[in-house]
Amino acid sequence: MSQCETVSPLAGSPGLPVSSEGAPVFAEPWQAKAFALTVHLYERGVFSWAEWAEHLSREVKRPERAADGADYFDAWVAALSHLLAEKGVAEEGQVLALQHSWQRAAEATPHGSPIVLSNDPQHLPDAGRRGGV
Repeated sequence: MSQCETVSPLAGSPGLPVSSEGAPVFAEPWQAKAFALTVHLYERGVFSWAEWAEHLSREVKRPERAADGADYFDAWVAALSHLLAEKGVAEEGQVLALQHSWQRAAEATPHGSPIVLSNDPQHLPDAGRRGGV
């Protein structure tokens, strides 16, 4: 597990796995990246702490979530996606399409090779990006 060296209020997110010292910990690199992206967007004023807490809390409490919190970061990403859509930063359909593209890319990538979006058999170079940037 890796640690994040941040003092952001997001480190106090409900249910966030923490070390014995209280620092966030992540079981997978993508979890740390999702956390870092959320911190970055919060610090840039894309959303407030209250907005984030409300979205994350709602997502974590969904009945289909794992009782043991095993899918906590799935809830984290879902909350971030919904919040960005609500704010008009990203359209939910685009986020979902990009998520599916990454999943197809992962499935098409030989074991031990880096997963890249271009491995998606249905990949379009500008898929999931606004204005093709």
